[in-house]
Amino acid sequence: MSGPQKWTLAIVGIAVVIAAAGSGCKRSKVDPFPGTGTVTGWEKSGDTRTFAANDLWQYIDGDAEQYISAGVVSAATSDYKYQGQLEAVVDVYTMGDSAGARKILEAGQTKDAKSVQLGDAALVYEQSVTFRKGPHLVRIVAYESSPDGPQALLALARGVEARL
Repeated sequence: MSGPQKWTLAIVGIAVVIAAAGSGCKRSKVDPFPGTGTVTGWEKSGDTRTFAANDLWQYIDGDAEQYISAGVVSAATSDYKYQGQLEAVVDVYTMGDSAGARKILEAGQTKDAKSVQLGDAALVYEQSVTFRKGPHLVRIVAYESSPDGPQALLALARGVEARL
């Protein structure tokens, strides 16, 4: 192999290594919403809607500033139905870091919350589950109460957690 061929081969080799390293560093976009049937009894009943931080007011008008001050980057929401009856909404807020998710979780905690092992920290109420995992804050809220609602919501929360 002559000098120019060695240089060409070396340059191509370096380019391949750089391209491989660069693609390994990219963070893949996470879809935290389980599809229908992924979590027993739950059906995804609508399209996922997403909001950038500066558009969050369109979804949670009164609370948007709290999320923005905590460093929200984006929010996504999707509707679900449990066994064709219990309706719930799943909101996933992606924050700039885990401290922002912690801030929102702690700010919303009330005395009737029960802690459970889910993500980095979680709170369960009669009609909702809220948890954080890394930079994500997840809030799942049922529109009505039912006897098996808390367990069903927790199962859906575990399905979301597995996808984060």
